[in-house]
Amino acid sequence: MAEPELAHHDSIGGLLRGILTDVRELVREELALARIEMREQANRARLAIAILAAAAVALALGALFLLIAMANGIAAAFEWPVWAGYLVVALLLAVGGAVGLSAGRQRLRNVRPVPQETVATLKENSQWIAKRLSSDHR
Repeated sequence: MAEPELAHHDSIGGLLRGILTDVRELVREELALARIEMREQANRARLAIAILAAAAVALALGALFLLIAMANGIAAAFEWPVWAGYLVVALLLAVGGAVGLSAGRQRLRNVRPVPQETVATLKENSQWIAKRLSSDHR
């Protein structure tokens, strides 16, 4: 009867090794699949970024030509020299930029890089822990 038990233990050990080998292979295949999917997603992201960049260039050029048309239109409408139309557009852009810059700087002054509430909570928690530890040692 000892021999069948050995064969039984040997087959269980073999089954366990087989299962471990299968699990290891499954994990390797899953990792390989994850790498492939990540590469595909990265390629999709690159394409989307390229499309967005091309659209941004097109919008910037459109805005530039719109400003040129506005400058020429102002000069023609008021019968001014062309340079005066460009000067008006440049001044309007400068004023708009200055207002935006001022508003942005004002908002930036109100930004707190360190989260105040979190720091306060962490201090409270550390004080509570210190109090608990000191009372436990007494």
